[in-house]
Amino acid sequence: MKYDFDEIIERRGTDAYKYVYLKDVCGRDDVLPMWVADMDFATPPFVMRTLQKRLEQRIMGYTCSTTEYRQSIVDWCRSHYQWEIKPEYINYVPGVVAGIYLAIQTFTEKGDKILIQDPVYHPFRFVPEGSDRVVKWNHLVRTESSFEMDFDALREDVKGCKMMILCNPHNPAGICWSRDTLQKVAQICAEEGVLVVSDEIHCDMVLGGHQHIPFATVSEEAGRISITLQAPSKTFNMPGIVCSQAVVLNPLLREKYFSYIENSDMDLGNVFCYSCAAACYTDEGNEWREQMLDYVQGNIDLLADGLENATDKIKVIRPQASFLVLLDCRNLLAQLAGESTGEEAQEKLVRFLADKCGVGFNSGSMFGPGGVGYMRANLGCPRSVVKQSLEQIVAGLATL
Repeated sequence: MKYDFDEIIERRGTDAYKYVYLKDVCGRDDVLPMWVADMDFATPPFVMRTLQKRLEQRIMGYTCSTTEYRQSIVDWCRSHYQWEIKPEYINYVPGVVAGIYLAIQTFTEKGDKILIQDPVYHPFRFVPEGSDRVVKWNHLVRTESSFEMDFDALREDVKGCKMMILCNPHNPAGICWSRDTLQKVAQICAEEGVLVVSDEIHCDMVLGGHQHIPFATVSEEAGRISITLQAPSKTFNMPGIVCSQAVVLNPLLREKYFSYIENSDMDLGNVFCYSCAAACYTDEGNEWREQMLDYVQGNIDLLADGLENATDKIKVIRPQASFLVLLDCRNLLAQLAGESTGEEAQEKLVRFLADKCGVGFNSGSMFGPGGVGYMRANLGCPRSVVKQSLEQIVAGLATL
């Protein structure tokens, strides 16, 4: 089946988060909303059929995890990542961020240090801080094309930490961390007795021949010290259904973590999540996924090539995974900032892109100190929207 990703679906007036909070984020509500990380593509037909079938049961009662649900995850991990797991390694969690929160509550105490690597997905900071833990920054290093880890700094920064939250693939830079990188992280964390919680929600959206490597697979010690969090929600554009899973190999970690989830009454998914996840982890789901990724790659190429040909003020960091794209706007920020620095300068960048270019992106500063001078764009949208955003950015830059 050939799917139509060019279709424009009107989302205003549907309680869509990206429109309801557009003015709060971008300062105005008449810009192209290319920020929050859900796609504007129609949720796949196999998900919609599954929803309809479940509605026909007519009772929306408490619903349990099913054998089909767990086995679909086992089969998907085997076929896509050559990762052999067992159904008992899997537990439902009500969202990846919730899974991180539950891990923090299970394995750390108030005042404990938790390491994160900026620029990085903002709940990595907000959830520990909101739980009275101390965030320890480990800064990623900008390279010509993207970012990399500084292992000497990591060895020092991780000392005294109880947990590291790893983003694999990385959000917002779209990095598929190499096996060598992940092995070094595992070795360092194992030596320091640090638990690694690996957010792998973007694992099924690898682009351009790149490869996702689950952290838990790179070594025996990686499997022993880690919790892996996955979800079909981003890939198949159904985050509103709220369905994620934790995979834990170490039986001691698994017993403690899964028991906490159960005792917190967090293991009961909504009536749709299990059957919808199982519908995604199929051959039909894979066909939709591959077509969607090809389309997103075209969107990335359109924006990256267009900006490269038009300006040196904004550079696209081409992602290896995901429909989210990090824009290096440091040259533009330097021109706009004047005497301003830090968050004040960043706000001038946000305002310029909204007021002069008519585009609403996520401000890079939300991703930590290393995000200043950057913006995150969501390209999970029809090609016409990307084309319009490119034209408006180029026109806005011409006013400088």
